[in-house]
Amino acid sequence: MRDFAKSRNGQRKGKRLGFPGFKKRGRCRDSFRFSTGAMRCVGKTVTLPRLGVIATHESTRKLARRLENGTARVLSATVSRTAQRWHVSFTVEVERAIPGCHARPGSVIGIDLGVKALLTGADDRGRVVTLDGPRALRKALQRLRRASRGHSRKASGSANRRKAAARLARLHARVANMRGDALHKATSELAVRYETVVAEDLNVAGMARNRRLARAIADAGFGQTRRMLVYKTTWNGGWLITADRFYPSSKTCSGCGAVKTKLALSERTYVCTACGLVLDRDVNAAVNLLKLAASGAERITRPWRDCKTRPSRARPGETGTRHRASGQDRDRHPATGGCDMSGSKYSSATAQ
Repeated sequence: MRDFAKSRNGQRKGKRLGFPGFKKRGRCRDSFRFSTGAMRCVGKTVTLPRLGVIATHESTRKLARRLENGTARVLSATVSRTAQRWHVSFTVEVERAIPGCHARPGSVIGIDLGVKALLTGADDRGRVVTLDGPRALRKALQRLRRASRGHSRKASGSANRRKAAARLARLHARVANMRGDALHKATSELAVRYETVVAEDLNVAGMARNRRLARAIADAGFGQTRRMLVYKTTWNGGWLITADRFYPSSKTCSGCGAVKTKLALSERTYVCTACGLVLDRDVNAAVNLLKLAASGAERITRPWRDCKTRPSRARPGETGTRHRASGQDRDRHPATGGCDMSGSKYSSATAQ
């Protein structure tokens, strides 16, 4: 009601909100939230208000250990259903000690996100790192099409249609879990091995308007990768440098610095007409991003998780944006963890 009133009076930005309505079964996402009452977790059980003790498939020992030590406090619990599975997600205030320096100081890597490979990186030691993505949507596309056709052929409101919808939802959930697992593993390894990570500020929404590449871009998860790198580099005492959206990393020659006016997406090999350099397109972009860290042409900005606001975009003329938090940090921003994301530090459990 508060957001509705502000939107009606012109005090809230964005799309105008309508009058809030009740959540109808079958038309809304099945979820409810607890903000008061006893909310605990021990072993493979969680205790929720009015529901009591519920057994879970996943262990909750990490969160339970922090609650016992007094370094975490549960603010709320949200119970939701995804693909016929019930999940409980705790919003927790965590006291986290961020190291003053990285375990490998001075290590730098520039990464270029792509469709062919999930990411291509070039580090300060001259090594090229290439990680192929799982392409979960592409692999499951045939089964998704078959399940979608089966769902559309069932009579509306019938029991068979509900079974077909559940089968289709399970396939979509598996695709999302595979993508999330691969992204968590890749970003965690980058944050642990390198102090400074340089990435691009991609216009994912604009790239998704390309009808030929929209599916592959959505399957790669560019925006999710950027979001994970922001907090994981901070947890490990590192930096994340975000290159300006208009920085020509792919069009610039990593050898002589010449910039091409046009570079088609079909050209996977970069050929410089000035110095004759022949290099893979993604590797050339990664090397340029690596040099951006040494140039010092970046702006230091507090990470969005500390100030509860996202980092401001780089202004025209500024090459990049740098994110880091220093010293002891008490995270006042509620960190909500989902039980299906394997890389979530203080995730919840899946209820039986």
